[in-house]
Amino acid sequence: MIAYILVTCVPGNEKEVIASVKGLSDVTEVNGVMGKYDVFVKIEAKDPGKVDTTISKVRNVAHVTGTTTMPVIYGQGGTVDNE
Repeated sequence: MIAYILVTCVPGNEKEVIASVKGLSDVTEVNGVMGKYDVFVKIEAKDPGKVDTTISKVRNVAHVTGTTTMPVIYGQGGTVDNE
């Protein structure tokens, strides 16, 4: 299962949030972004429960003020279905 999280955080704390999130298990990508959100996070795990646990850990990182999570739905096309 793959999930993408768009994170908002306290202004000026983006680097700290990125460093904290990078250390979480099942996080495969973390990038700072500009606009409505501050950080992009990609999570990959075979067990949906592990994805849920990692999402909760991201939400509890210091200075995170909000998240929007988008789980990938298999069977609707795209490169993920071909893997």
